Amino acid sequence: MTPHIKTATLNGVATIEIARPEKKNALTQAMYTAMADAIAAAVAAREVRALLITGQPGVFTSGNDIEDFVQRPPQGEDSPVLRFMRALLECDKPVVAAVTGAAVGIGTTMLLHCDFVYVADDARLAMPFVGLGLVPEYASSLLVPQLMGPRRAAEKLLLGDPFGAEEAVACGIANAVLPPAEVLPHARRVAERFNALPPGAVRDAKALMRAPQREQVMQVIAAEAEIFTRRLRSPEAMEAFQAFFQKRAPDFSKF
Repeated sequence: MTPHIKTATLNGVATIEIARPEKKNALTQAMYTAMADAIAAAVAAREVRALLITGQPGVFTSGNDIEDFVQRPPQGEDSPVLRFMRALLECDKPVVAAVTGAAVGIGTTMLLHCDFVYVADDARLAMPFVGLGLVPEYASSLLVPQLMGPRRAAEKLLLGDPFGAEEAVACGIANAVLPPAEVLPHARRVAERFNALPPGAVRDAKALMRAPQREQVMQVIAAEAEIFTRRLRSPEAMEAFQAFFQKRAPDFSKF
């Protein structure tokens, strides 16, 4: 377990809080494990009717902790990050996300697998995988073009262009934009609404909504993970990571 993932259950809502503000909520392998375990526990708990995922004021997550990621790259289907991906993907209870500030990399792609997403007007989303010598993950290569269309998806996935809260709502990644102080309370109120609904019907309805693409999404996640893992060892990725640690712009001119 890690102190950087805080969990609590109140009034039928299991909250998973990313709590590493000193590192802009950058995610380590230990944090992925803790989040996967927290989702599994919430699914198993009869009193939990919905899950709420949130970060710290002003930052949802800056994505992977690059140093931890380089030292402990994902290895196979049992890696912590893939365990987290499967746990969120297979969660049969409603998942609500409350996003303020930066949501980078998996901070954006995990939102594709939440049922409700509320973003602050200061939210800044980005999927800068290619710039790190990597490829999109968590089925974003499938789902982002479906949501945005291929042209805007190319801006986000190939160029890594960041985008704001209004665009996230316009393309269907988020439900609504709110002032930063109102995002978490509003997301909690939405999650608490499931206390008044029949849980079995909610689970069945969610399963039906996900069923048409379920197998395709799982196949794309597996395909992305295979290429992502291979590219982690590529010279392009090594240059990108070295540049990150050296606080300089990467130089891909030799490739």
